[in-house]
Amino acid sequence: MSTVGGFHTSTGVILVLFILLVIVSRAGFL
Repeated sequence: MSTVGGFHTSTGVILVLFILLVIVSRAGFL
């Protein structure tokens, strides 16, 4: 369970960072 939880958390963090990066990039270019 610990491994699954860590994997899930890591995936969530990466997903959030990716979305923020896209938003910032779009705002910067536009």
